[in-house]
Amino acid sequence: MAYSRVLLKISGEALAGPRGLGLDYSVIEGLASEIKELHGSGMQLGLVVGGGNLVRGAQASREGLDRVSADYMGMLATVINALGFQDILEKLGVQTRVMTAIRMESLAEPYIRRRAVRHLEKGRVVIFAGGTGNPFFSTDTAAALRALEIEAEVILKATGVDGVYTGDPKKDPAARFIPELTFQEALVNGYAVMDANAFGLCKDNKLPIVVFNINQPGAIGRVLRGERVGTLVR
Repeated sequence: MAYSRVLLKISGEALAGPRGLGLDYSVIEGLASEIKELHGSGMQLGLVVGGGNLVRGAQASREGLDRVSADYMGMLATVINALGFQDILEKLGVQTRVMTAIRMESLAEPYIRRRAVRHLEKGRVVIFAGGTGNPFFSTDTAAALRALEIEAEVILKATGVDGVYTGDPKKDPAARFIPELTFQEALVNGYAVMDANAFGLCKDNKLPIVVFNINQPGAIGRVLRGERVGTLVR
């Protein structure tokens, strides 16, 4: 494997599958099977899951909810997704721990950095839920923060497109795929790799990001074997 410890960021929308809302268990089972294969190879893997398939805090606040309350609702949505992911992984025989930024000991462990690292060293997949535990920060920022804290070698950002393009490939047929770029090039050209807070953390700490299409079977493993999949930002 090209990496020994990685942080995989999966959006809530990816867990919804074609329905676009709720949890599509067949999608989660497919992702869990890939993760099981990687886990069996000795890979240390942390996951950050989004909650957009259930609640999007920013959207809920635009529709009239208080922004802080809406963001906390979004954080709780990530916990629901994490618990579903944990259940399916453990049915496949993968030891898993859910750690939350918001304390809820009846459901999951509170996030403690040293404990998270110890879980990884013992061969457990760690799912980080609850975002950063603070409103106004996205799960992209949570992914960058957790990746730096556990000293991951790379962030894998799973999306619904093949990587970074010069424009929106769904709207602009002339949009060009970019296989590799630097943080500075992404910044200057305004390419949407991650939100600004998350991108700034990665840039300042020289943490590479791979943006790839989660809908391609085996894509996670191919990235981790060092194959050119998606867009590498470094």
